Amino acid sequence: MTSEKKHIAILGSTGSIGTQALDVIESHKDKFEVEVLTAGNNAELLIQQAKKFNPNVVVIGNEAHYDNVYDALDPLGIKVYAGDNALSSVVTMDSIHMVLTALVGYAGLKPTIAAIEAGKHIALANKETLVVAGDFITQLAQEKAVNIYPVDSEHSAIFQCLVGEFHNPIEKIILTASGGPFRGKTRADLASVTKAQALKHPNWEMGAKITIDSASLMNKGLEVIEAKWLFGLKKEQIEVVVHPQSIIHSLVQFEDGSMKAQLGLPDMKLPIQYALGYPQRLKSDFPRFSFLDYPQLTFEQPDTKTFRNL
Repeated sequence: MTSEKKHIAILGSTGSIGTQALDVIESHKDKFEVEVLTAGNNAELLIQQAKKFNPNVVVIGNEAHYDNVYDALDPLGIKVYAGDNALSSVVTMDSIHMVLTALVGYAGLKPTIAAIEAGKHIALANKETLVVAGDFITQLAQEKAVNIYPVDSEHSAIFQCLVGEFHNPIEKIILTASGGPFRGKTRADLASVTKAQALKHPNWEMGAKITIDSASLMNKGLEVIEAKWLFGLKKEQIEVVVHPQSIIHSLVQFEDGSMKAQLGLPDMKLPIQYALGYPQRLKSDFPRFSFLDYPQLTFEQPDTKTFRNL
């Protein structure tokens, strides 16, 4: 990357991925500039973020909050828009280099399409975009010469393992799963679990929806679909293995039988930073992994009879 800063639009800046992305950007002010911030309902946090990072534009999805956001930010010279349609408009701005799609669910699809059509590179944290429209999205990205950089830790791991290997055929990939808070539970056990238990992931700090999806392993099923489209794989080339420690984030096996894995402590800031900074590996103060702290890394077959979403 040149000395020019990357101008970033963050769709979903008040969520888990969005707030961590802003932490990354704050640590690398010489590398990144915040161009756009958006939120659905959390107007108060959006205003705080905008005052701190001074974007060119903010969008509040819930139009009922528009006046409050406008009154707070217009005097600072920050443009304020509201409504879902505004998302698809602002991502096409000439000043944007990359769009981080950190929205939850289907809402991420339309603005992602608009960003790709405008030639913006994508840091993809919204896996549902590929789940519902993977064929269309990947073809459109190819037509527009747009790169899609995965933010999910597993897909980031696969992508990192493939750097320098893009011309070498993949035999298979192995997506690791922690097993979630209910690993080892039976179907009878699951009948009495609570929402609070489901929201307590053993390793990762994530948003509520993905944490619930991880508890049922539904999230891993979605990640299999995401991997198929990101890396052009057949379903037979994608294997899921339970790895309770969440240290090995995923692996690639090549046709010669050799394997590459990406390891690290479970911290979403690492894949976020890698996606935003690619092809550079930016210096960080993230906690470091030590094999001596984890003398045993274990693996299990997923229980698909109990966790039928997978």
